[in-house]
Amino acid sequence: MATVILVRHGRTTANATGLLAGRAAGVDLDETGRRQAVRVGERLAAVSLAGVVSSPLERCQQTARYILERQATPSEVPLDPDLTECDYGQWQGRKLADLATEALWPMVQSQPSAVVFPGGEAMAAMQARAVAAIRRHDAAFEAGHGAGAVWVAVSHGDIIKSVLADALGMHLDLFQRLNVGPASVSIVRYGPGRPGVFATNTDAGDLSWLSQGIQPGDAPVGGGAGPGEPGTGSA
Repeated sequence: MATVILVRHGRTTANATGLLAGRAAGVDLDETGRRQAVRVGERLAAVSLAGVVSSPLERCQQTARYILERQATPSEVPLDPDLTECDYGQWQGRKLADLATEALWPMVQSQPSAVVFPGGEAMAAMQARAVAAIRRHDAAFEAGHGAGAVWVAVSHGDIIKSVLADALGMHLDLFQRLNVGPASVSIVRYGPGRPGVFATNTDAGDLSWLSQGIQPGDAPVGGGAGPGEPGTGSA
Protein backbone atom coordinates (compact mmCIF):
# COMPACT_ATOMS: atom_id res chain seq x y z
CA MET A 1 0.00 0.00 0.00
CA ALA A 2 0.94 3.66 -0.17
CA THR A 3 2.38 5.59 2.78
CA VAL A 4 0.32 8.23 4.57
CA ILE A 5 1.82 11.17 6.44
CA LEU A 6 -0.63 12.35 9.08
CA VAL A 7 -0.19 16.08 9.76
CA ARG A 8 -2.05 17.94 12.46
CA HIS A 9 -2.86 21.57 11.67
CA GLY A 10 -0.67 24.27 13.19
CA ARG A 11 -1.55 26.08 16.39
CA THR A 12 -4.72 28.16 16.29
CA THR A 13 -6.11 31.14 18.12
CA ALA A 14 -8.35 28.71 20.03
CA ASN A 15 -5.44 26.44 20.99
CA ALA A 16 -3.56 29.43 22.33
CA THR A 17 -6.45 30.49 24.58
CA GLY A 18 -7.46 27.04 25.82
CA LEU A 19 -10.75 26.80 23.92
CA LEU A 20 -12.17 23.62 22.41
CA ALA A 21 -12.75 24.88 18.87
CA GLY A 22 -14.40 21.73 17.54
CA ARG A 23 -16.05 22.40 14.20
CA ALA A 24 -16.52 26.14 14.71
CA ALA A 25 -15.91 28.23 11.62
CA GLY A 26 -13.33 31.01 11.46
CA VAL A 27 -10.69 29.37 13.65
CA ASP A 28 -7.41 30.26 11.93
CA LEU A 29 -3.75 29.56 12.49
CA ASP A 30 -2.12 32.12 14.75
CA GLU A 31 1.37 33.47 14.13
CA THR A 32 2.99 30.49 15.84
CA GLY A 33 0.76 28.13 13.88
CA ARG A 34 1.77 29.72 10.59
CA ARG A 35 5.45 29.28 11.46
CA GLN A 36 4.76 25.65 12.37
CA ALA A 37 2.97 25.10 9.06
CA VAL A 38 5.88 26.64 7.14
CA ARG A 39 8.27 24.33 8.99
CA VAL A 40 6.27 21.20 8.19
CA GLY A 41 6.09 22.30 4.56
CA GLU A 42 9.88 22.63 4.56
CA ARG A 43 10.27 19.16 6.07
CA LEU A 44 8.00 17.64 3.43
CA ALA A 45 9.65 19.50 0.54
CA ALA A 46 12.15 16.64 0.29
CA VAL A 47 9.32 14.19 -0.43
CA SER A 48 7.50 14.05 -3.76
CA LEU A 49 3.91 13.83 -2.59
CA ALA A 50 1.25 12.08 -4.62
CA GLY A 51 -1.31 14.41 -3.06
CA VAL A 52 -2.66 16.16 0.01
CA VAL A 53 -6.14 15.60 1.45
CA SER A 54 -7.51 17.89 4.14
CA SER A 55 -10.23 18.28 6.69
CA PRO A 56 -12.60 21.03 5.48
CA LEU A 57 -11.91 23.26 8.50
CA GLU A 58 -9.93 26.43 7.81
CA ARG A 59 -6.96 25.61 10.03
CA CYS A 60 -6.33 22.38 8.15
CA GLN A 61 -6.74 23.95 4.73
CA GLN A 62 -4.29 26.69 5.70
CA THR A 63 -1.75 24.11 6.85
CA ALA A 64 -2.24 22.09 3.66
CA ARG A 65 -1.53 25.15 1.52
CA TYR A 66 1.79 25.74 3.28
CA ILE A 67 2.72 22.12 2.54
CA LEU A 68 1.81 22.37 -1.14
CA GLU A 69 3.69 25.64 -1.59
CA ARG A 70 6.94 23.72 -1.14
CA GLN A 71 6.09 20.93 -3.59
CA ALA A 72 7.51 20.96 -7.11
CA THR A 73 4.09 20.39 -8.66
CA PRO A 74 1.42 22.00 -6.46
CA SER A 75 -2.06 20.55 -6.82
CA GLU A 76 -5.56 21.03 -5.54
CA VAL A 77 -6.45 19.87 -2.01
CA PRO A 78 -9.48 17.59 -1.88
CA LEU A 79 -11.55 18.14 1.28
CA ASP A 80 -12.96 15.13 3.10
CA PRO A 81 -15.59 15.69 5.81
CA ASP A 82 -14.67 12.30 7.28
CA LEU A 83 -11.34 13.84 8.29
CA THR A 84 -12.98 16.76 10.07
CA GLU A 85 -12.80 17.36 13.80
CA CYS A 86 -14.86 15.34 16.26
CA ASP A 87 -18.33 16.78 16.81
CA TYR A 88 -18.01 17.83 20.44
CA GLY A 89 -21.61 19.02 20.55
CA GLN A 90 -22.32 21.18 23.60
CA TRP A 91 -18.65 21.13 24.57
CA GLN A 92 -17.66 23.09 21.48
CA GLY A 93 -16.41 26.61 22.15
CA ARG A 94 -15.92 26.10 25.89
CA LYS A 95 -12.71 26.44 27.87
CA LEU A 96 -10.84 23.20 28.50
CA ALA A 97 -10.34 24.24 32.12
CA ASP A 98 -14.12 24.35 32.59
CA LEU A 99 -14.69 21.09 30.71
CA ALA A 100 -12.27 19.35 33.06
CA THR A 101 -14.86 19.81 35.84
CA GLU A 102 -17.62 18.01 33.87
CA ALA A 103 -18.71 14.55 34.99
CA LEU A 104 -17.94 13.21 31.50
CA TRP A 105 -14.31 14.36 31.59
CA PRO A 106 -12.84 11.34 33.44
CA MET A 107 -14.50 9.00 30.95
CA VAL A 108 -13.01 10.98 28.05
CA GLN A 109 -9.62 10.37 29.66
CA SER A 110 -9.96 6.69 30.57
CA GLN A 111 -12.81 5.14 28.56
CA PRO A 112 -13.29 7.17 25.38
CA SER A 113 -14.86 4.22 23.58
CA ALA A 114 -17.96 4.78 25.74
CA VAL A 115 -18.10 8.56 25.30
CA VAL A 116 -20.86 10.31 23.39
CA PHE A 117 -20.49 14.07 23.60
CA PRO A 118 -23.76 15.76 24.63
CA GLY A 119 -25.45 16.82 21.41
CA GLY A 120 -22.46 15.53 19.46
CA GLU A 121 -20.57 12.49 18.26
CA ALA A 122 -19.47 9.22 19.83
CA MET A 123 -15.69 8.93 19.95
CA ALA A 124 -15.94 5.37 18.61
CA ALA A 125 -17.87 6.69 15.59
CA MET A 126 -15.22 9.39 15.12
CA GLN A 127 -12.50 6.74 14.96
CA ALA A 128 -14.47 4.49 12.61
CA ARG A 129 -15.11 7.19 10.00
CA ALA A 130 -11.55 8.58 10.24
CA VAL A 131 -9.85 5.19 9.83
CA ALA A 132 -12.17 4.29 6.96
CA ALA A 133 -11.36 7.59 5.21
CA ILE A 134 -7.59 7.17 5.59
CA ARG A 135 -7.70 3.61 4.27
CA ARG A 136 -9.96 4.66 1.38
CA HIS A 137 -7.65 7.46 0.28
CA ASP A 138 -4.59 5.26 0.80
CA ALA A 139 -5.97 2.62 -1.56
CA ALA A 140 -6.86 5.29 -4.12
CA PHE A 141 -3.38 6.82 -4.06
CA GLU A 142 -1.79 3.41 -4.49
CA ALA A 143 -4.12 2.62 -7.39
CA GLY A 144 -3.26 5.91 -9.07
CA HIS A 145 0.43 6.27 -8.24
CA GLY A 146 1.75 2.83 -7.28
CA ALA A 147 2.76 1.19 -4.03
CA GLY A 148 5.56 3.71 -3.49
CA ALA A 149 3.15 6.65 -3.32
CA VAL A 150 3.45 8.98 -0.34
CA TRP A 151 0.54 11.27 0.50
CA VAL A 152 -0.53 13.61 3.28
CA ALA A 153 -3.71 13.82 5.33
CA VAL A 154 -4.09 17.09 7.25
CA SER A 155 -6.44 16.68 10.16
CA HIS A 156 -6.96 17.18 13.90
CA GLY A 157 -5.43 15.90 17.11
CA ASP A 158 -8.10 13.44 18.22
CA ILE A 159 -8.63 12.24 14.64
CA ILE A 160 -4.93 11.48 14.15
CA LYS A 161 -4.63 9.88 17.59
CA SER A 162 -7.54 7.58 16.78
CA VAL A 163 -5.98 6.59 13.43
CA LEU A 164 -2.64 5.91 15.09
CA ALA A 165 -4.31 3.85 17.82
CA ASP A 166 -5.96 1.70 15.15
CA ALA A 167 -2.68 1.27 13.27
CA LEU A 168 -0.89 0.32 16.48
CA GLY A 169 -3.56 -2.23 17.38
CA MET A 170 -4.49 -0.23 20.47
CA HIS A 171 -7.98 -0.14 21.92
CA LEU A 172 -9.53 3.30 21.66
CA ASP A 173 -9.56 3.43 25.45
CA LEU A 174 -5.76 3.73 25.30
CA PHE A 175 -5.56 6.47 22.70
CA GLN A 176 -5.11 9.25 25.27
CA ARG A 177 -1.63 7.79 25.85
CA LEU A 178 -0.69 9.18 22.44
CA ASN A 179 0.30 12.80 21.87
CA VAL A 180 -0.13 14.64 18.59
CA GLY A 181 1.13 18.22 18.72
CA PRO A 182 0.33 21.08 16.35
CA ALA A 183 1.91 20.62 12.90
CA SER A 184 3.37 17.28 13.97
CA VAL A 185 4.10 14.49 11.50
CA SER A 186 3.17 10.84 12.00
CA ILE A 187 3.75 8.16 9.35
CA VAL A 188 1.77 4.97 8.68
CA ARG A 189 2.01 2.36 5.96
CA TYR A 190 -0.84 -0.10 5.55
CA GLY A 191 0.97 -3.26 4.50
CA PRO A 192 -0.66 -6.41 3.14
CA GLY A 193 -0.73 -8.08 6.55
CA ARG A 194 -0.79 -5.24 9.06
CA PRO A 195 -0.08 -1.53 9.33
CA GLY A 196 3.41 -0.28 10.11
CA VAL A 197 3.90 2.89 12.15
CA PHE A 198 7.15 4.64 11.20
CA ALA A 199 6.83 7.87 13.18
CA THR A 200 4.53 9.58 15.65
CA ASN A 201 4.27 13.20 16.74
CA THR A 202 7.52 14.46 15.19
CA ASP A 203 8.10 18.17 14.68
CA ALA A 204 11.68 18.07 13.40
CA GLY A 205 14.00 15.84 11.43
CA ASP A 206 14.83 14.80 7.90
CA LEU A 207 12.04 13.08 5.94
CA SER A 208 13.95 12.62 2.67
CA TRP A 209 14.25 8.88 3.41
CA LEU A 210 10.58 8.61 2.44
CA SER A 211 11.58 9.25 -1.17
CA GLN A 212 13.21 5.80 -1.13
CA GLY A 213 9.82 4.25 -0.48
CA ILE A 214 8.87 1.83 2.27
CA GLN A 215 8.95 -1.72 1.02
CA PRO A 216 6.45 -4.31 2.23
CA GLY A 217 7.72 -7.29 4.15
CA ASP A 218 8.24 -8.75 7.57
CA ALA A 219 9.48 -6.55 10.39
CA PRO A 220 13.26 -7.01 10.83
CA VAL A 221 14.05 -8.92 14.00
CA GLY A 222 16.07 -6.69 16.30
CA GLY A 223 14.89 -3.51 14.60
CA GLY A 224 16.95 -3.54 11.43
CA ALA A 225 19.42 -0.96 10.15
CA GLY A 226 16.96 1.81 9.33
CA PRO A 227 16.56 3.64 6.00
CA GLY A 228 18.41 2.07 3.14
CA GLU A 229 18.96 -1.26 4.86
CA PRO A 230 20.66 -3.52 2.31
CA GLY A 231 18.37 -6.02 0.67
CA THR A 232 15.14 -4.93 2.29
CA GLY A 233 14.61 -1.24 1.58
CA SER A 234 12.94 -0.95 4.95
CA ALA A 235 12.88 2.31 6.85
